[in-house]
Amino acid sequence: MSVTFLDFFSQIIDNPMLLVTALLTFGVILVNGWTDAPNAIATCVSTRSISAKSAILMAAVFNFLGVFIMTMINTNVAQTIYKMADFGDNSRDALVALCAALFAIVAWSTLAWWFGIPTSESHSLIAGISGAAIALHNGLSGINWNEWVKVLYGLVFSTLFGFIMGWIVVKLTEIIFRGFNRITTNVIFQNAQIASGAAMSFMHGAQDGQKFMGVFMLGIYLANGQANEISFQVPVWMMLVCSLIMGLGTSMGGYKIIKSVGMDMCKLEKYQGFSADMAAAACLLASSISGLPVSTTHTKTAAIMGVGAAKRLSSVNWGLVKEMVWTWILTFPGCGLIGYFMAKLFMIIF
Repeated sequence: MSVTFLDFFSQIIDNPMLLVTALLTFGVILVNGWTDAPNAIATCVSTRSISAKSAILMAAVFNFLGVFIMTMINTNVAQTIYKMADFGDNSRDALVALCAALFAIVAWSTLAWWFGIPTSESHSLIAGISGAAIALHNGLSGINWNEWVKVLYGLVFSTLFGFIMGWIVVKLTEIIFRGFNRITTNVIFQNAQIASGAAMSFMHGAQDGQKFMGVFMLGIYLANGQANEISFQVPVWMMLVCSLIMGLGTSMGGYKIIKSVGMDMCKLEKYQGFSADMAAAACLLASSISGLPVSTTHTKTAAIMGVGAAKRLSSVNWGLVKEMVWTWILTFPGCGLIGYFMAKLFMIIF
C-alpha cells in the first residue's frame, strides 16, 4: 500500500496528531543530517582533501541521492524498522507513544552533539521506539524480537566487518601504490578522498534515510487505524521530502563531530582516509541490500580504527574510542528509558 501526497496533506489537516508526528519525524531527520552525516565526511576534511564547507555541501547532495536511489532499489531497512515494534490497535495512544519516541531521539542526539560525541541516531531511533512500545503495552509484548535481532546482527557486523575491512583495504592500498612517489600518491588520493567521501555520504543517506521513512510510514498507518499493515511502498514524494530535510540538516554543519572522528581519534594520511571511507561504504552497501539496520557512525569509526591499527595500535586514540564506546553502550538503555518515560508522560497529558 502506498500513500499519495494529496492523501497525506488531507490527513494532516484532519488529524493534528499526525501533523505533530510528521513534524517530529522531520525534526529527527534534520538532527540526523546535522549530527550523524558529518561522520561520512570527517576523514576527507581531516586530511585536507576538501574544505569543510565544500564537504558539507557535497554530503548534503549525496545524502539526498542516497535516500532517493537506494529506496528505489529496495526498502528492506525501512521494512525492518516499521515492523520492529507493535503499537497496538488504539491509534490515538499509539501516535502519542510514537511522538514521545521521536522526542526522545531528538533530545538524546542533540545532547551528544553538544558534547561532540558521535552517537548513533540509528540506535537511538531503535531504542526510543522500543521504549515507547514497552510503555504502551506495559511490558515486552510490544517488541517484535524477530526484527529486533537484526539490530544485534547489524551491531556486530558493522563493528567487526568495518574494522576488518578498514585493515584489509589500507593494506591493499599500500601494496598497490608501493612503487609510487609521495607527491604522485598525494595528488591521486586527494581526488580519491573526495570520491570516497561522496560514496560514504551516499550510503549514509541510503541507510539512515530508509530508517526514518519506515517511522514516517508507521505514523501514517497508525493515524489511519491500520496498525496491522504488514508491508508498504514508499512513495516518491516521501523520498524527496526526507532526502531534502536530511540534506538541509547536513548543510547546517557538524564541525564538532568532524573534529572528533576525523582528527582526534586517529591522525590519517590521504590514502588512509580513502581506505577508511571505502571500507565503511562497502559495509553499509552490504547492510542496506540485506536489510540490516546498522549504525553509520559505528561502521565509519570501526573502519578508521582498522586503518589506524594496520599501521600500529598506538596510532589510535583509544581514550577517545573508549568514550565513544560507552556512549554507544548507553544509547540503548538511555534513549530507551527516555522514550519509555516520555511515552507515559505524553499519554497522561494528551
